[in-house]
Amino acid sequence: MNYVKNQLTAMRSNLLKEIEGIDPEFMDVQPEGFNNTIHWHIGHVLTAAEKFLLNSSSNLPENYGQLFGYGSKPADWTGDVPTVEVLKQQLHEQLDRLLEIPEERLTEKTAQPFNGMETVGEFINFVVLHETNHIGQIHAMKLFIESNNN
Repeated sequence: MNYVKNQLTAMRSNLLKEIEGIDPEFMDVQPEGFNNTIHWHIGHVLTAAEKFLLNSSSNLPENYGQLFGYGSKPADWTGDVPTVEVLKQQLHEQLDRLLEIPEERLTEKTAQPFNGMETVGEFINFVVLHETNHIGQIHAMKLFIESNNN
């Protein structure tokens, strides 16, 4: 289980390090050729991890699915959109809850299989890969935005 906890911790630490120090005015810029904003990516990885690993004990507001779920985009945002600072705090809090998943749950079958994944352990692996992909997107967007604003 230490391996899994180390994976989750490294993944989330890398995300938080990647977004640290990004100019706040760049968080909601959607560069040409990109489908979303850094703000959206942050909310998306938070929402996805919650959905796939903590759904039964979700601590996120109900509207996060509409704001940050698959197929959503900032252009469609209405209502109360959390700030990047709120999302960062929720990422920290969520990691604590992810690390509380007991080892015996790793082989537990989930109620709703997805893309061939059936167990909690498989979903943890998916969440790590998914978040890592979005860290790459955030990194690319950050470089693109910064290079076009210098």
